[in-house]
Amino acid sequence: MRRLALALLLILAGVGLCMLQPAQSADSPSSFTVLSAEITGAISPAQVEMLQDILRQAGDDHADMVLLRLDTPGGLVTSMREMVQLILNAPLPVAVWVGPPGARAASAGVFLVAASSVAAMSPQSTIGAASPVDMGGKDVDSTMAAKVKNDIISLVRGVAEARGRNVDWYVKSVEEAVSITATEAVLLKVVDILAKDPADLMEQLAVKGLAWQGKTLRFSAQDVRFVEFSPGMRHELLSWLLDPQVAYLLLLGGMAGLFFELTTPGAIFPGVFGGLCLLLGLYAMSILPTNVAGILLILFGLVLFVLELKVASYGMLSIAALVSLFIGSTILFRTEAGVAGLPLSTIISGLAGFVLIFGGVAYLVTRAQLRKSPVGSEAMVGLVGEVRSWSRGKGTVFVNGETWNAQGRSDLRVAPGDQVRVSGLDGLTLHVEAMDTGPSDPDLT
Repeated sequence: MRRLALALLLILAGVGLCMLQPAQSADSPSSFTVLSAEITGAISPAQVEMLQDILRQAGDDHADMVLLRLDTPGGLVTSMREMVQLILNAPLPVAVWVGPPGARAASAGVFLVAASSVAAMSPQSTIGAASPVDMGGKDVDSTMAAKVKNDIISLVRGVAEARGRNVDWYVKSVEEAVSITATEAVLLKVVDILAKDPADLMEQLAVKGLAWQGKTLRFSAQDVRFVEFSPGMRHELLSWLLDPQVAYLLLLGGMAGLFFELTTPGAIFPGVFGGLCLLLGLYAMSILPTNVAGILLILFGLVLFVLELKVASYGMLSIAALVSLFIGSTILFRTEAGVAGLPLSTIISGLAGFVLIFGGVAYLVTRAQLRKSPVGSEAMVGLVGEVRSWSRGKGTVFVNGETWNAQGRSDLRVAPGDQVRVSGLDGLTLHVEAMDTGPSDPDLT
């Protein structure tokens, strides 16, 4: 009896172990989900909004890590700061991989790499040149340079220290605008990993582990699952619209359309198209660091061009308009760091296009003003009318929607319904002649 009870207990224990094993397997992670996204072009509010959406989707999908594929020439300081703050306060690890080969993390991109949980670069990529420049690519001068540099140096120093990276190099990249290759960055501990692609990066992380909040996350390379973030048309349109050069050209295009509509009323399409471009340009400039004085000078130039067509200034208003447009375009954007702004070639080409439109409109307006407008007798001569009544060389003729008294030569013989041509006007009486020189019916009076 004891043997039977012992056997029964052994069987129950075995069943319990079998039931317990699947439960333990269910609790262990079966995959390591990585939400991958691409950030390219200048850093602007569009990229800030996209990073917010990336982190939001990562939370909704219960992703284990976010991987940002970075290739940027730089961007706005304000937008860069917002992105750095989002990365530092993200609820999950955010890795930044500068790639593919040939990509760069310049200016504002340096700060995103410094703030990342995992910093990686592809071969033949570069990082550095984080010194502040103005919107046209020129160095910021004197006091402003000192303020901007000291501000962003303190930022990059704190971020690099928090991530355990080479603080001296990151400070040097701001002070001296140095730039290094991916291999040099790994050797100098500027970045953590040299990886040819995101898959290679995750394989290396699987081996060494992922440091996160004082712990080391372990996972298998076979368990990594990439999920691609789709930015959608809205983000792409916003990124294109917030390019300073695009915003500037939209502003000029809108002004050109409105100028054409104001000087040649009734065209409709130039006014509608110009209004749309102007609204889009002003929206972009409300987000970009724009000087109000620059916008006012550009609008003042448009007013001077319109006055040129109304006032005989012998070209003085046109010259003043060009000067106003050029100065306004030059100071249109405030000083920021690392963003591709308005080079001189863009300003000159944009103003040249606007001047061509102004010249074309001025030519059409001048030609219309010089053209003689036929009125009075000149407007009636040559018109064809229909005889309504006729007797003894006189009668009435219907011409151009009106009934006129008419007379002709004494030998002119016509009947109601015949067509005659107006040869002159005497007061309110038309002089008419026959449409053809053929013989008239002798029975007509």
